[in-house]
Amino acid sequence: MAQKDVVLIGLLGANLDSGEGPERWDRWRPTVAICQQEDLIIQRYELLYQKRYEKLAQVIISDIRAVSPETEIRPTQIEFDDPWDLEEVYGALLDFARGQKFDPAREEVLVHITTGTHVQQICMFLLTEARYFPGKLIQTAMVSRGEREVIGWYRAIDLDLSKYDRIASRFAKERAESVTFLKSGIPTRNKQFNKLIDRIEEVSIRSRNPILLMGPTGAGKSRLAKRIYRLKHERHQVTGDFVEINCATIRGDAAMSALFGHVKGAFTGALKDRPGLLRTANNGLLFLDEIGELGIDEQTMLLRALEEKVFLPLGGDREVKSEFQLIAGTNRDLALMVREGRFRDDLLARINLWTFRLPGLKERAEDIEPNLEFELEEFAQRYGTRVTFSREARAKFLKFAVSAEARWQGNFRDLNSSITRMATLAPGGRISTEVVEEEIECLCQMWAEPASDDAELLEALLGSEKLEELDLFDRLQLACVVKICRETGSLSEAGRKLFGTSRERKKTANDADRLRKYLARFGLSWQELRNLN
Repeated sequence: MAQKDVVLIGLLGANLDSGEGPERWDRWRPTVAICQQEDLIIQRYELLYQKRYEKLAQVIISDIRAVSPETEIRPTQIEFDDPWDLEEVYGALLDFARGQKFDPAREEVLVHITTGTHVQQICMFLLTEARYFPGKLIQTAMVSRGEREVIGWYRAIDLDLSKYDRIASRFAKERAESVTFLKSGIPTRNKQFNKLIDRIEEVSIRSRNPILLMGPTGAGKSRLAKRIYRLKHERHQVTGDFVEINCATIRGDAAMSALFGHVKGAFTGALKDRPGLLRTANNGLLFLDEIGELGIDEQTMLLRALEEKVFLPLGGDREVKSEFQLIAGTNRDLALMVREGRFRDDLLARINLWTFRLPGLKERAEDIEPNLEFELEEFAQRYGTRVTFSREARAKFLKFAVSAEARWQGNFRDLNSSITRMATLAPGGRISTEVVEEEIECLCQMWAEPASDDAELLEALLGSEKLEELDLFDRLQLACVVKICRETGSLSEAGRKLFGTSRERKKTANDADRLRKYLARFGLSWQELRNLN
């Protein structure tokens, strides 16, 4: 394994590092001495100093280059009006830490806490403990006598700073910022949801184990996964990419190839090597949405990748290593799927250590209003047009939105689409009551259930669980197709009736094949429809 580069972060010591003329080499100066250690080679030194010590900083930089020419020195001015003010020092150092990019996979970060005021040392410790500086603490000291008196020694230390309670409020503020970040800055009001986000934030920062996000389609699983990634990335807990895939969109060899990669020639069409998403997510975060759609073979390989951090690309004979954190999303009952033999019980046991169910929009009626403001702001940023409601229109829409009539079957996707439609049609950038009335009518029509006999027929064909997974649009369309198939005498006749307009634009029309492929998407066949009583 390749040796990591050592990155040192330290404050210039106004007193301990001082000295001019040749005699300065006769005294111990910790910022220089740490670069003289025979068994510690520092590749990069992030040297922090105040502007008033510019002259001293230049002397120290020159001396470090003389004793350790392999060290790259990056001097940074950082100001404190009062270096003994806990809040001021912590804030300035936090700003510096947030502006840095560290790679724990390739770099070993050391935080030098010998120099600076005691308050500055405390803050350096706290930022390291909170992983804003993702590394270890290093302290140097002078040897009282002997040939190493000028060079001294160093060691890692552990400080107990529990008595410094004044910093607790700052940590509380940082934690509140993290929670707000996970909620996309939306001031949500639902107590249960806010409690849920509190726990997710706590787990996200403290754990690298898989997280399982459950909830209906459109509840915000994908958005939350992305926010968790950004929170962990800011804390330097992940350095790789955020990689996302909806498992419902891949099947068979395509699923194996997409997830685990393949080697050239693994199957027909595999013209070159493909790394796969698990390898792409190395040192990052992998979000597998609708994980219940994975086949048993893919589940088996995923389990090994989670437990042993290795997997075998499709058609390959050499294992690949990848360190990633998994977030899985599903709207299915995975425990039921285990009982039915469609999901591995050992994989479920591995991914449900931290399981969180996101409620649908209907369960968070009090959060519709703040999300309404969020969607309007998103529209403004996306299209460069700021749109508002008239007072009457806003009241009318909110009254409908929290009523029993509003079903919000698509949850936040429905709300986003609704706001987008109204904002687009708003005359002069102001949504009127007329626009709201049209939108309410549109939503009610969209949420209308298929006729009861159609619903019963689809349930008989697909089963209640699979039927529940279909969007309303797909249910209505499929019900119409099934009805026509049962009323016509042949597959070709049904195809001509269904595709009568579009077939005229095609050079060669094969209506029967188009219909056969459409039915196959739902696991249905023409003969099955004809035989159904």
